[in-house]
Amino acid sequence: MPMDPVAGKVPFVLFAGNSHPELANLIAEKLNSCVGCANVYQKSNRETAIEIGESVRARDIYIIQTGTKNVNNDVMEMLIMAYAFRTSSARKIVGVIPYLPYSKQSKMRKRGCIVSKLLAKMMCKSGFSHIITMDLHQKEVQGFFDCPVDNLRASDFLIQYVKESIPDYRNAVIVARHPGAVKRATSYAERLRLNIAVIHGEEKVAESDRDDGRYSPPPQLHRETYKENVRAGLTLLPVVHPKEKPPINVVGDVAGHIAIVVDDMIDDVEAFVSATQILHDRGAYKIYVMATHGLLSGDAPRLIEDSHIDEVVVTNTVPHELQKMQCHKIKTVDISMMLSEAIRRIHHEESMSFLFQNVSSED
Repeated sequence: MPMDPVAGKVPFVLFAGNSHPELANLIAEKLNSCVGCANVYQKSNRETAIEIGESVRARDIYIIQTGTKNVNNDVMEMLIMAYAFRTSSARKIVGVIPYLPYSKQSKMRKRGCIVSKLLAKMMCKSGFSHIITMDLHQKEVQGFFDCPVDNLRASDFLIQYVKESIPDYRNAVIVARHPGAVKRATSYAERLRLNIAVIHGEEKVAESDRDDGRYSPPPQLHRETYKENVRAGLTLLPVVHPKEKPPINVVGDVAGHIAIVVDDMIDDVEAFVSATQILHDRGAYKIYVMATHGLLSGDAPRLIEDSHIDEVVVTNTVPHELQKMQCHKIKTVDISMMLSEAIRRIHHEESMSFLFQNVSSED
């Protein structure tokens, strides 16, 4: 437990779940601290349990846990840890969650539900009084929480990587993989003083990712139903025709340039491989893919290795050491410094504005 240099200040303690111990150690090292003693484990019946090895009464607790492929265990560990510290009389419980699980499920899909809102309510009920996260998939997710949420940005670290590791980056073009990523691409381009390009057109969308039925056209009514509605004096809605996108195309010039595709996460690699194939066909001679969260699900290392992608640059919000061993194109940027500075500022009740300098709301 660190000795706080500010007289009378309540000391803080860092604790970590099993999702990303390497990141927790990096954060603790930068804070001149160490990870607290707590054993989070699974019993023989697969239930999660925790044993806290030190007193946390009247302490400020920071729980470091992120979302991985073992997402449901990560969530239960996080909730059980928070509740255990709450019932052990901790003064404040702050969740340091670089990648918030279920953040992609923030919209209604068909007859599903908004899972990220459910998780937000569970986290607040379990005892969290503050959340530190990074690059939420949808910024509106912050509104689901009943406690403050600091949504940090990793763009400064990725931009620094571009300047230091891509020698001829002045000849690069920032690429938005789809029109929805234009704002993010514009933010990167303005800070790097580069042009942008947008991949636009028909892209196959999985049925599970299509919009909720409230946005789909109403079904055609049978003649009998039509007659009944007319008798009842009801006015039928006009038929809403489905959208038809043009063939996929690149808006902007990438021929003879380096293409840097930016996004918030890389999960389904096939979509990025398809985008890079199009950029290669349009004349881009080097292609980089940059994102904050490198989930790299499924057969991602092989797909990246066999594609036209020169490098995939992600941060260490999610552990991906195994994928790096399988693919030499995957590079990692350390963001532990920003998380440790956020912890320090919150603990000393300092302003967080410094961490958002030169970052626009679109980033």
